[in-house]
Amino acid sequence: PLPRRHCGSVWPTRWRRLRRGQYPVEGRLDLHGMTQTQAHDALRGFLGFSRAQGRRCVLVITGRGALTGGTLRAMTPRWLDEAPNRQNVLAYATAQRHHGGEGAIYVLLRRGG
Repeated sequence: PLPRRHCGSVWPTRWRRLRRGQYPVEGRLDLHGMTQTQAHDALRGFLGFSRAQGRRCVLVITGRGALTGGTLRAMTPRWLDEAPNRQNVLAYATAQRHHGGEGAIYVLLRRGG
């Protein structure tokens, strides 16, 4: 499974709601078919735009990866922890099965933009 990030500033109830998929998904980004460079750029733009629009929870679809476990699946958590994305991201967790399971990530965005 993907690493799960829990920031100290996230209340335990919010963290639990995120992991359980209880936040409404207000936006989706599908990285299927993109190169690492394209996916990295798309993620940065999507997170910045989503936060500026006041979205709270978004879904990033990485796919599971057929043979190697998925490069994008492995890289996305790293990108979420790096600047400039970490300024927008409060927490993230592997999605529930109905939202794509291990092939998708819930991202809880910081308020404001």
